[in-house]
Amino acid sequence: MYRSHTCGELNEANIGQNVTLAGWVQKVRDKGFVIWIDLRDRYGITQLVFDQERSPAALLDQARECGREFVLEVKGSVIERASKNPKMPTGNIEVLVEELKVLNPSLTPPFTIEDQTDGGEELRMKYRYLDIRRNPVKDKLIFRSRVSMEVRKYLSSEGFIEVETPYLIKSTPEGARDFVVPSRMNEGEFYALPQSPQTFKQLLMVGGLDKYFQIVKCFRDEDLRADRQPEFTQIDCEMAFVEQEDILSTFEGLTRHLIKEINGVEVEQFPRMTYDEAMKTYGSDKPDIRFGMAFGELNALSQHRDFQVFNTAELVVGIAVPGAASYSRKEIDALIDWVKRPQVGAKGMVYVKCNEDGTFKSSVDKFYTPEDLEKWAEATGAQKGDLICILSGETHATRTQLSMLRMELAQRLGLRNPKEFAPLWVVDFPLLEFDEESGRYHAMHHPFTSPKPGQLKLLDTDPAAVRANAYDLVLNGNEIGGGSIRIYDRPTQEVMFRHLGFSPEEAREQFGFLMDAFQYGAPPHGGIAFGLDRLVAILGGQESIRDFIAFPKNNSGRDIMIDAPSPIDPAQLDELHLRLKEK
Repeated sequence: MYRSHTCGELNEANIGQNVTLAGWVQKVRDKGFVIWIDLRDRYGITQLVFDQERSPAALLDQARECGREFVLEVKGSVIERASKNPKMPTGNIEVLVEELKVLNPSLTPPFTIEDQTDGGEELRMKYRYLDIRRNPVKDKLIFRSRVSMEVRKYLSSEGFIEVETPYLIKSTPEGARDFVVPSRMNEGEFYALPQSPQTFKQLLMVGGLDKYFQIVKCFRDEDLRADRQPEFTQIDCEMAFVEQEDILSTFEGLTRHLIKEINGVEVEQFPRMTYDEAMKTYGSDKPDIRFGMAFGELNALSQHRDFQVFNTAELVVGIAVPGAASYSRKEIDALIDWVKRPQVGAKGMVYVKCNEDGTFKSSVDKFYTPEDLEKWAEATGAQKGDLICILSGETHATRTQLSMLRMELAQRLGLRNPKEFAPLWVVDFPLLEFDEESGRYHAMHHPFTSPKPGQLKLLDTDPAAVRANAYDLVLNGNEIGGGSIRIYDRPTQEVMFRHLGFSPEEAREQFGFLMDAFQYGAPPHGGIAFGLDRLVAILGGQESIRDFIAFPKNNSGRDIMIDAPSPIDPAQLDELHLRLKEK
């Protein structure tokens, strides 16, 4: 065998034992008369020693030939270390090597395999297999495995059955653009890779498997934004004979279980907020409620003076930033510049300092009285020492801009503690949203979401008012899960397709298989899907999902390690009956 122990388990109890270790060379220190090699594997590091008084000269020469990342197998005896290292689990011992075998030499790595490396992100992605040897990446992948195992443990204990669904499916207009796969055996026809297993999990409910889950890869061919991946992993779940309350209760349980088992934190409260409340109070349908800074609308308190910026605005709204009245003019100007960046898009910002002596100082003092400013402080919840930041303009855009400012200020003020967990259910989303470009309504979630009970008839008279029987689970300002109660009868599904602009023929062509299934006794059902990549990152106290994925793509959707996507052989194109458009 290559090893009797790992490089992370030997201690004083092993002194005197003969052991065999295998791993990678982390570091070599040659003092001439003695050589130390740090041998590393997934479990830790053990110091090897080669001593000219106790080791043959040929063995020392062999040790001197070892370089960084050489793969070694060594045999020797465990001895007490003269100079102990309390920072290492194996720091009280070392192995006096008697036999050394180089299993594989290594080129000098393009960056150091250390916790703090000198390699840039693109370089490390090109050599991802080397990057995985580093503790920060390795530990995140092990952490992800722990989370996945706890998901399976909990759902299995609740009676869920893990079922795999196909990857080669029919292309349907559900949301983002599909990745498509040409079929060699069916000329001119294509499969699509699933954006989610949505229709299949509904068909499993028709099939009588009333509690389904799988941890599944999904694919979306969309323009990548920061920290998005074209392929991502979902915890996909569906249940039959349930209402919204059953789903929320079940998956509160899963979330509690994960936070407790992974982080040792008990979470009691899962507050609920409607979509409209979330947008009005925080400007976001995924608000971070670990901190305050709730929005205060100021239209009625600000549009009675001769300040046209506010008078012509659809919405005037502000937040109270705790303790920020001490900001200098330079710091406030920097905030104004921040909101005017193209990524935010505000035209400017009005501020009010709520001084400790009870007075106010604002950028609009010439237009408003101290009594006006005091009312603004009341509306935003500002206290002495706080700074009120106010934006104005079109309602949706202004709320979005102020939400971005709220999150940025919370980050600067250290209010987004990664060890604190604040879940929130956002419910009662609009069923439809109007797309100005196409001039028609689209499903806010997907076409299979049921309207709230009793609201189906509103589709004919006031479609914008119809609420969806849908819910999102938000954790620390991130949507970690979303789902809905589904439509489960053909007539209702046909009505939904009609309002989404599908002709009966188009609906039949795209989703006939599902509507046929609804005619064979489909049960009431609903479900939810969690984004595993994002969930793992939050539980791990990180903002970025990339290091929790073994082989991620870059921001251009490329895998620079294997150079994908890449051209294919012309013979393959011929087999697939494809011809490339000339550039």
